[in-house]
Amino acid sequence: MSNPTLPSAAADSPLRHRAFVQFWCARIASGFGFQMLSVAVGWQIYAITGRAFDLGLIGLVQFFPSVLLALPAGHVADQFERRRVVLIGQIVEWTAIVLLAVLTLLGRVHEAGILLLVFVIGVAKAFESPSMQSLLPALVPPAILPRAVAVSGSAFQMAMILGPAVGGLLYVAGPGVVYLSAAALYLVAASMMAMLRYEQAPPKREPATLKTLFAGVHFIRERKDVLGVISLDLFAVLLGGVTSLLPIFARDILHTGPWGLGLLRAAPAVGALLMSLWLAKHDLQRRVGMTMFAAVAGFGVATLVFAISGTLWLSLAALFALGAFDMVSMVIRGSLVQLDTPDAMRGRVNAVNSIFINTSNQLGEFESGMLAAWLGAVGSAVVGGLGTLVVVGLWMAMFPGLRRRQSLHLEEPANEALGTAESV
Repeated sequence: MSNPTLPSAAADSPLRHRAFVQFWCARIASGFGFQMLSVAVGWQIYAITGRAFDLGLIGLVQFFPSVLLALPAGHVADQFERRRVVLIGQIVEWTAIVLLAVLTLLGRVHEAGILLLVFVIGVAKAFESPSMQSLLPALVPPAILPRAVAVSGSAFQMAMILGPAVGGLLYVAGPGVVYLSAAALYLVAASMMAMLRYEQAPPKREPATLKTLFAGVHFIRERKDVLGVISLDLFAVLLGGVTSLLPIFARDILHTGPWGLGLLRAAPAVGALLMSLWLAKHDLQRRVGMTMFAAVAGFGVATLVFAISGTLWLSLAALFALGAFDMVSMVIRGSLVQLDTPDAMRGRVNAVNSIFINTSNQLGEFESGMLAAWLGAVGSAVVGGLGTLVVVGLWMAMFPGLRRRQSLHLEEPANEALGTAESV
């Protein structure tokens, strides 16, 4: 059944909504800062130890809090004011980054200290993430939510383009300079979030019980399309991610320095940004299920090309394509989860979603580091690309309804699924 509000909203833009613009600017600043931080942490730890295993530990110390705290964080997002939860999380992250800068500038930094502060940042992000994801539907009308997802993604991708490149250049002056710059950007993000005001009314809060804590899990189990897109992201990115290996490719395979690492980290974001700008103006209205599967398969092929490349320009092109394919998949997955979920449950559902996302990104970094230690960086990336293609084939067979899905918008009332999930 088509959504009658879509035609009237065709000319609307998320950037016409003040609350969304504030959210968008905060995402640019915090995303920019986090990408600069990631470049500095990865390069600094690899410079200290010279071991691929230690690059994997960066992902691991972020993975544990993201999984162990996800359900409580989702409940917090549905019980408390979401903007305030995001703001507190960003302030904690800012404090940890400032400590990293101070310890580095004083010459008292070591691997354990870096990993401990990255762990603190991971704890703060575990609470921030579901609240941040659940804010978006309250900032724009439902009819333009898919466009808002694309524009929101473009903010993060713009940060990823400039953040790694600038972070790599600033690293020449020392990692402390990078950390101080990232801290300043987090302060800007927190300021923008403090000024944000909702456009849509916040949901009614439910009493906190054990049943409501696990309601998001029950909802996803009943809503097969949501389960399919969330689990696809988990296994595809878990296998196909190469981000944590970029310092090895930059130094040992492509024979470049921090500036080259910055370009490699920025390349996927350039592809994703250009794709997000296109998606912000063009609605995905047909065969969204097959489009998503094709995009994830393209992600796997691009990973394989990057793995076998021995030249910087081909590696950049492969990462560019990888980012573009990932953006198509991300917009479809993000829109399906948000549009299929009632607002009163978005915090808990997005918390479960964040478990899958963080597992794929952070545990994926650990998996890539382990494989690189055993098979080498090239072997790890080849296995990841092939594994992604296998996962796509399996998920197309396991979730035929998702494969046949035509539209992003929900075709049955979400409240019915809510009632089913809450009654389990």
